Amino acid sequence: MAGRPGVNPLEGMCQPDLLQAVSTWLATLSGERRVSRHTLRAYDSDIRQFLGYMNNHLGAPVGLKDISDAALRDFRGYLSKKALKGNSSTTRARALSSLRTFFKWMDFNGILHNAALKLMTTPKVPHKVPRPLEAPRIFEMLDTMEGGDWTDLRDMALFGLLYGSGLRISEGLSLNIRNIDEATDMIRITGKGNKQREVPLLPQSVSLIRAYREACPEVETDDRPLFIGVRGDRLNPGMVQKRMRALRVRMGLGETATPHALRHSYATHLLGEGMNLREIQELLGHSSLTTTQRYTEVDYTQLLETFKKAHPRA
Repeated sequence: MAGRPGVNPLEGMCQPDLLQAVSTWLATLSGERRVSRHTLRAYDSDIRQFLGYMNNHLGAPVGLKDISDAALRDFRGYLSKKALKGNSSTTRARALSSLRTFFKWMDFNGILHNAALKLMTTPKVPHKVPRPLEAPRIFEMLDTMEGGDWTDLRDMALFGLLYGSGLRISEGLSLNIRNIDEATDMIRITGKGNKQREVPLLPQSVSLIRAYREACPEVETDDRPLFIGVRGDRLNPGMVQKRMRALRVRMGLGETATPHALRHSYATHLLGEGMNLREIQELLGHSSLTTTQRYTEVDYTQLLETFKKAHPRA
């Protein structure tokens, strides 16, 4: 859990039985389910905030019986307080999802049962349609990065990979040298939920990665991260975001031009070229076709804009 080394931030607000349950649950998420560090931190934070709310509400350390007896008004009060603090509906929906996951785990393991939580309605999350970049602008962006040192070649290779193979930024940065099959020009990706998939590399991506690897000063081993920082450690997502912000300013791109927008662009452009949604779903590693279907809305939006500009009566 987050906090000072050796200090559990829940101590003082939770009784030992609940403290043990939370610790075991988080260990299960990390070990058996192998959720990402980002997801684990989110679960940890959400549960701590809820138990902190209950601690203040009861005026005493919270135990398993207290949250087993928690009423619908307690859960509503917690989310209402988050809303008053300015938390978005997306953040509140995630907080409720974390609670449901924790309580479901406790129910499954015979620790406690709470029927009230099942009556909670998830806050309505605004539907966001991905906004892809046009292909010429992506190629222009890559050209803009030419002519520098090995770190520029690295960033070109990474951005080219995010667009050329539709990777999440976390997937690209988690790659090791061994994940690239140079004989077949395929890469093995470990996505959400530790699900693995193989994705083909475009010839342009192969060239960009090769140029970066040849220029990179660090010795290569199979276990070495593919994309590294100047100190030889795995490249930090913050550095990638920083580079994209600089490119946005330099090229006059909007705020929607993010590393993740390159993944959206990949899917949208494939859809525009006639690839079916099932194939795109496999390439993106989506567990649900519903998620992939969001890209049909993008394509329709672009089609409508083109129609308005081209049709004489539009």
